[in-house]
Amino acid sequence: MNKIIIATKNAGKLKEFKAFFEQYDMTAYGLDELDKQFDDVEETGTTFEENAALKAETIAGFLQVPVLADDSGLEIDALEGRPGVYSARYAGEAKSDQANMDKVLEELQGVPAAERTARFVCVLAVSQPGKETFYARGHVEGVITEVPQGEHGFGYDPVFQPEGYEKTMAQLEPAEKNQISHRKQAMVHLEKWLNEQAK
Repeated sequence: MNKIIIATKNAGKLKEFKAFFEQYDMTAYGLDELDKQFDDVEETGTTFEENAALKAETIAGFLQVPVLADDSGLEIDALEGRPGVYSARYAGEAKSDQANMDKVLEELQGVPAAERTARFVCVLAVSQPGKETFYARGHVEGVITEVPQGEHGFGYDPVFQPEGYEKTMAQLEPAEKNQISHRKQAMVHLEKWLNEQAK
C-alpha cells in the first residue's frame, strides 16, 4: 500500500493528509489530481462511519486502490446530538457556515453555559479492495459560546471553545488548532493501524 487516494477536493485537508502519509513512504493523491473525475458521493448515512465508508468504498470500488475518506461534524448535547451528520448543510443545502452557526446559536438561546457542551467528531474510513474497511474516530470536547469569536478556521470554529481553553477554535493559531483537532485525534488512531500494517 504505497499509494492512497484521499476522497477530498479540499486543498487544506489534502495537504495535511499528504504530510501525514509521507512519513510512511506513501503518496497521497486528492480527487482533483486523478485523471478520472468523480461526482460527489451522496452522503445518505445516518452516522459519520456510514458516510465516510460510503465515500471510501464507492471510490475504491472504481479505482481498485486504497481510498481514505472522512466525515466530520459537530454534536451538541442540548440539541440531542444535532447537527451531527448534517453539520455542513444544517441551515440548508447551500452549505453556508454563517447560516449554520446562526441556526445553532438561535436553537441554543437561553441554554445556560454549563449545558452547552458539545464535541467535534471526525471519522476516517480506509477502504482497500478485498479487505474490511478500517475506521479511526477522533473527537474534541468543548462548549458552544454565545457569540462567534475569531478569524481562523471554518465551519463552527468561531462558536466552539475546546475544553481547557479560554479561546474558540477560530481564535487559535492554525498550528495550535491542528494539534488538538478531531481530525488530528482520528489520525493518531490511523497511525497505530498503519504501524500494525507495517509489521
